[in-house]
Amino acid sequence: MKKGIALVLSLCMLVAVFAVAGCRKAEPVYKFGVGAVNSIASSRDASENATARAQGDTTVAAVVFDKDGKIVAVSIDTAQVQVNFDENMAVTNRDAELLTKKEKKYDYNMKRVSEIDKEWFEQIAALEEWMVGKTVDEVLNMKVKQRDENHTHVPDVPELESSVTITVEDYLAAVEKAWKNAVEFTGYDKMGLGFDISIASSRDASDTATAQAQIDTTFVGTVFNAEGKVAAVSIDTAQIRIPYDAEGKVVADRNAEVQTKKERKYDYNMKRVSEIDKEWFEQIAALEEWMIGKTVNEVTGMKVKQRDENHTHVPDVPELESSVTITVESYLAAFKQSHENAR
Repeated sequence: MKKGIALVLSLCMLVAVFAVAGCRKAEPVYKFGVGAVNSIASSRDASENATARAQGDTTVAAVVFDKDGKIVAVSIDTAQVQVNFDENMAVTNRDAELLTKKEKKYDYNMKRVSEIDKEWFEQIAALEEWMVGKTVDEVLNMKVKQRDENHTHVPDVPELESSVTITVEDYLAAVEKAWKNAVEFTGYDKMGLGFDISIASSRDASDTATAQAQIDTTFVGTVFNAEGKVAAVSIDTAQIRIPYDAEGKVVADRNAEVQTKKERKYDYNMKRVSEIDKEWFEQIAALEEWMIGKTVNEVTGMKVKQRDENHTHVPDVPELESSVTITVESYLAAFKQSHENAR
């Protein structure tokens, strides 16, 4: 009799467990992607009236999409980085603080010429807000107009008439790339975008070489769950080189496509010198995978070692020993900023 009662109770408990499990909703599935558009079109040759100035513009969009492909969250920013040369084609601003347009806020100084009295960061915030709830196709099909020869794709949308007068083609293109790069994840709470920018590798002109600007813009988009752990992450670097001739003229095609390291894949050509026979995009994928499920402190507190004088922050982590031998300080710095910017 007692055995029969015990069996009935066990069955009842089992049914109850399955009932509770069945009532629990599965975590929603999202997609997350980061896209970038690069340009050197605004670089300036040396002339009688002005010294040379290289300019690399990297526009980045980090986007979270829901299961229907609608935008849940979006962060857009541009690193407009200049490398200034003197009359001898030596770099003059190598130690300058390099900030994105969002980071500059009012110091970007666009408000003074804005017909709607709004700074760039205010206008991009209005554009981001407009995008939320829309699909990529709806965003890309935005009606635009030409304001002048420098502003050929200004929103022609009633909701944005008083808030966005900047030209938006690069922002839309970056969002489209983010959608194409998007991967599934669960556990969305906050998303942020961070940068680390350097012109340290730019070259002065010398007796044996002409000048070359190099702009390294590392950007990291990160999704965090409610526990503050990484749910999704994307790391990439736009390594933009702008070579000059002996007269201070840009010798690169100003209108050519400039790809990020991820986009270049095997063409980045690091594998030939890799001691683990892995290309940059393969190593960064391993680093991203390692970050998933970790807190910010766990990621930024990664133990590192010096491999040589050019690689001073290589992961000293058993799980990454055979997959990551690149130096990671700029990736960790941009990752940390993505957390600080997360909303």
